[in-house]
Amino acid sequence: MNLTLLKFSSEDCGTCHRMSHYDSIVSEELGLIFVSVLLQDVQIYRKYRNILLSKYPKKEGMGWPTYLLVKEPDGDFEVIGEVKGGMPKGEFRKRLSTILSNNENNQ
Repeated sequence: MNLTLLKFSSEDCGTCHRMSHYDSIVSEELGLIFVSVLLQDVQIYRKYRNILLSKYPKKEGMGWPTYLLVKEPDGDFEVIGEVKGGMPKGEFRKRLSTILSNNENNQ
């Protein structure tokens, strides 16, 4: 099953920009499909907005950036985990790996 990592971020977010140096690389190393969803990119944001709002209906409590690990983002999606806020590459990999491991154990 292919899982997709959606990165919700903003063009004017410095932390989001710093993490863009490695977030897609790490997600691909872990076998994930990576999609960057910039809030300024109206077309792609509209496509994935319902997934973000399912977790953050009023966008309160989001981190910058917010990563949602999703099954079937283009259909009957299911959010299986999240990582939010800035962190070093190793910590980012560790948190994603933990979500993936927990997901495998729950299947």
